[in-house]
Amino acid sequence: MLINLHVKNLALIKEADVDFSKGLIVLTGETGAGKSLLLGSVNIALGNKVSKDIIRTGAQFALVELTFQVDEVCASKLKQMDIFMEEGNIITVSRKISESRSVSKINGETVNVNVLKKVMGMLVDIHGQHEHQSLLYVSNHLNILDKYAKKEMADILKGLSAEYGNYTELKSRLSSYNIDEAQRMREIEFSMYEVNEIENANLIPGEDEELEEQYKKLSNSENIVETLSSVYGLIGYDSMQSAGELISKATQEISSISNFDEKINGFKETLFDIDSVCRDLSAEISDYTGELEYDPREVSRISERLDTINHLKLKYGKTIDDILQYQDKKQSYLDELNNYSEKIDQIKGLITESREKLQVLSERASKIRKTAAKELQNSITDALKDLNFLSVDFKINITKKDKITDKGFDNVEFMISTNPGEPVRPLAKVASGGELSRIMLAIKSLLAGEDEIETLIFDEIDTGISGKTASMVAEKLAKISANHQVICISHLSQIAAMADSHYLIKKDMEDNSTATNIVKLTREESIKEIVRINGDGTMTDAAIAHAIEMKDMADRTKSNLV
Repeated sequence: MLINLHVKNLALIKEADVDFSKGLIVLTGETGAGKSLLLGSVNIALGNKVSKDIIRTGAQFALVELTFQVDEVCASKLKQMDIFMEEGNIITVSRKISESRSVSKINGETVNVNVLKKVMGMLVDIHGQHEHQSLLYVSNHLNILDKYAKKEMADILKGLSAEYGNYTELKSRLSSYNIDEAQRMREIEFSMYEVNEIENANLIPGEDEELEEQYKKLSNSENIVETLSSVYGLIGYDSMQSAGELISKATQEISSISNFDEKINGFKETLFDIDSVCRDLSAEISDYTGELEYDPREVSRISERLDTINHLKLKYGKTIDDILQYQDKKQSYLDELNNYSEKIDQIKGLITESREKLQVLSERASKIRKTAAKELQNSITDALKDLNFLSVDFKINITKKDKITDKGFDNVEFMISTNPGEPVRPLAKVASGGELSRIMLAIKSLLAGEDEIETLIFDEIDTGISGKTASMVAEKLAKISANHQVICISHLSQIAAMADSHYLIKKDMEDNSTATNIVKLTREESIKEIVRINGDGTMTDAAIAHAIEMKDMADRTKSNLV
């Protein structure tokens, strides 16, 4: 559950730090005070796109930090994502937004948006102000039914998704073979030309590098011989002034005095070593220059070979390995062209096989959905009666689509009748905004029982309702909060009275600027806020007595729920 919200420099919020507990948490406040602070903060922490204008005027950054305490099941799933809990299974999600960038972290480690959204999806479920309108779109009805039946549907949906991906890939491959005979023959001719051109070159990996070294050596052989001959003359023994001859003379002279001092003997040994190196190097240079001959025909042969290789590189790849890989790829394509009919038949067979698998999986999915639909429609009907739908008939209509998708062939549509004797009709054509809010709450209350997400956030789920209906909505929220932490942003006194924890969102003047603050209310303060919500805020004895009665009645209702 969410145990702490810390917000800094966010819109009108200078800094807010709020602790939360279990049960039903209600946030109220004047219109425009910033009641959607919590929902906005969570959406920011989710990694959703946000305007830089969200940063408080005069501040360099905005910060949202949410701290959750999770159960062992959730902690185990997070560990599988290499996200490890702090002591007490605590996880902190933060997002810092500046003019140039935003940085998201989980337990102090930077994460990307995909990881962030996946983690937050395990921690909190958000019902925004207009989410009930999603019920107007039939495509969402299938998702709701599948979520209700997720224990039975999970593996089948995975199988459908994987097989549908395979099916579409096969269809794409088949379409790539859609060429006429004349084009096929042109492709064969051109592919054969390319394969033969590479094959006839008899390329050897690394050959080009070796040839380039040989070419560089042979094409500069005259300069090499001339220079090495000069070096040989300088260090050799053919001249009285050459280094070798002078070193040899030095060794003879130092030998005559080497017995007088051990250190002089060391000098002698060093000179002998130098003389030996000089003789060896002179011999190697002599052998090298003796073997090196300029052969115009060999230079021409190497040059032509390099031209051939470089020509192939321009056409097929930067290296010989690239060229050979291109040859293999082109040979495979040529084999397919030469066995065109067989390949098409093979792919068509695989498509038929994949379609049959999709059919089987879709039938299994449909059977599960139809069973689950009967249970869900009865449960939703009961839940709607709890929400003051006096006479309601709710049905889930499942029909078969012409085509199979990654979710099967079922088309799911919610149908409803709210008047006795009236037939059920599509939800979008019957329900009003207030009714849609209650229907969504009924669905959420049922899905919550199947859901492992502990924190549920409702932003003005009470839109368009009042009176007895509002009391019944409040009771439904209290029921959900028995097993989940429920955070509700509301403008109804019935819901505020039902709160286990009541917070007030208000605007204050601080340092000649407006700031939004969030304050936890005592029971007495909560009663005063209920008076404000009920009327104009005048603290008459009757208004206070009515608010106290609402709190007492809510306490009795919650006691009976337990």
